[in-house]
Amino acid sequence: MNSIEEVKSRLDIVDVVSQYVQLQKSGRNLKGLCPFHSEKTPSFYVSPERQSWHCFGACGTGGDVLSFVMRKEGLDFPQALHMLADRAGVRLPERREEAEDSDERKRLREANAAAARYYHDLLLHGESATAARSYLERRGVTVPWQQEFSLGYSPAGWEELRGHLHRQGFSDTELLQAGLLVQGEKSPYDRFRGRLMFPIRDSRGRVIGFGARALDDSTPKYLNTAQSPLFDKGSEFYALDRAREAIRREHRAVIVEGYMDVIAAHQHGFANVVATMGTALTERQVRVLKRYTTNIVLALDADAAGGEAALRGQAVIEETLAQDGDKQAVPVLTWRGLVRYQEAASVTLHVVELPAGKDPDELIRSDAEAWRIAVENARPALDYKFDGIAARTEGAGPQERSVAVRELLPLVGAIGDPVVRAHYLQRLARLALVREEEIAGMLPRGTRSGPSKAAAVAQPATRDNREEFLLALLLHYPALREQAASVRPDLFWRSENRQVLAAVQIAEDFADLYVSLAPELHEHIDRLLASHTRILEEFDDTAATRAFENAINRLEARQRDFQKQGRTAMLAEREQQLEDKLPLTEEADRAFRSGKTEAGVGPALSEIAALYFQDAEEGRRLHGVSLATAIQESTEEESEKTEVIPE
Repeated sequence: MNSIEEVKSRLDIVDVVSQYVQLQKSGRNLKGLCPFHSEKTPSFYVSPERQSWHCFGACGTGGDVLSFVMRKEGLDFPQALHMLADRAGVRLPERREEAEDSDERKRLREANAAAARYYHDLLLHGESATAARSYLERRGVTVPWQQEFSLGYSPAGWEELRGHLHRQGFSDTELLQAGLLVQGEKSPYDRFRGRLMFPIRDSRGRVIGFGARALDDSTPKYLNTAQSPLFDKGSEFYALDRAREAIRREHRAVIVEGYMDVIAAHQHGFANVVATMGTALTERQVRVLKRYTTNIVLALDADAAGGEAALRGQAVIEETLAQDGDKQAVPVLTWRGLVRYQEAASVTLHVVELPAGKDPDELIRSDAEAWRIAVENARPALDYKFDGIAARTEGAGPQERSVAVRELLPLVGAIGDPVVRAHYLQRLARLALVREEEIAGMLPRGTRSGPSKAAAVAQPATRDNREEFLLALLLHYPALREQAASVRPDLFWRSENRQVLAAVQIAEDFADLYVSLAPELHEHIDRLLASHTRILEEFDDTAATRAFENAINRLEARQRDFQKQGRTAMLAEREQQLEDKLPLTEEADRAFRSGKTEAGVGPALSEIAALYFQDAEEGRRLHGVSLATAIQESTEEESEKTEVIPE
């Protein structure tokens, strides 16, 4: 037994999860309100037998005790393993290099923490920090909030911090590695001098670096800790340790550009706000936020630079998801600004539009309600990008408009919904000042229309949203279990969908359904639930039943249409083999009117007549007309013709 298995064997997932979720008995399992999203009806199940958990609601995911702690605490795997190992009393093996590295990093964290205390004490009590205190007072940051964020002041001397930390036992080597000192020609000196200090903490609240703002005309205006074994500004967010629970609770992370923006937001009750470190959004930062939410909102200054940063942020998210674990996924930018990778979790990006001349800090302090409304009304990234490019090309010549089309067309072509795609094609045509048909003709061939009928006859579509919607409906509404028993497996063309249906039809409990299936189907179920949750949550039981009946009708219609296409193709092939089609026409007509397919003109014609008969019958059914009604109407039409023909 390895260390991971030993940790898991010594812990009961029910005990661990119960620290975060109030669980109640549900058959062989326990259920409760999901800790990862807001809900009123319990959809979160824990299986003591299998030592696993699963959310059947908005999350649509699950795992073991390690994955639960990772997600709940925002930890990576090693961090979660060490946390649970301490609880289980398991000593994890550690190589010498790892132990040395751990000791080194611990010392660097201690040095940063000591520096933060020193800076904070100077801000509150130091005579030299008068300018820093006056600045914070002007910006509306009260003393309690200065203490909440451990704000500080770095003295103007070149070796003030160095001398203080030397007296606490830290060496120059350690302080240089921590990024607190800079190596000069003769000796190291303090990196931060005469600045307002913002301690930067990791997700667990440990100081790993600093942001520093100049209080005079010194440049740069903002200065961060240099890259260190602890600090990487492209991977961290300011105040994430304070914001992570609010981000989970509200299922939204709001990203601003400044430290003061964050403090103002938290001071006014908007606790899900974090800031970047003076850089554009990076793929590493996206991965960090994905631990807490898939809904990202950019609230940037109302200027051109802010707009360009927002658009760069969208590109970063696309690239990040492509590089993550599901590398085979296909990117689709939906009309809501959603960057979705099929078979992978979704990340949405919206952009807050701030009043001209206002940054988040100013807006929040002057009108907190206006800020709340602005965040709630954040615009989808695709709309934002369209408007930005439209403003750039207004009054421009044909060459500039052509560049705009080339930039936007791939995004429009990636939209899966044909109605929504048509809407953006119209917008793009108006922007380019050309006919919509010309824009549509520039789309990649696969995005202009669905597959040809011949291709459909040769091979059914490998993926069909109708199948997945019906399964998601059954998974989301256990009350439909009785109706599930009547669903025909042949209506499902994908084998994994048929397997899920079979499991649904025999499952006694929907939590058992997940754990009873093969592991490779768990991700499939997760995606089914996640991709339709927003629609399904709007249904009551009556609406769910109607949706179920409609979904069955659509699948049956698809099946009939597919079968008719196959018969039509076969009939055309048989007809080409005949030189004289008149006997076929006569035989098929008799068969159609009599409701029989027997023929007396030879086996070849008999087979074709039967196909013809079945083809006609299926065509009538596709249009909602029964064969008997069709025969009756046809006979009545012939009678009327006979009555009006003069003798």
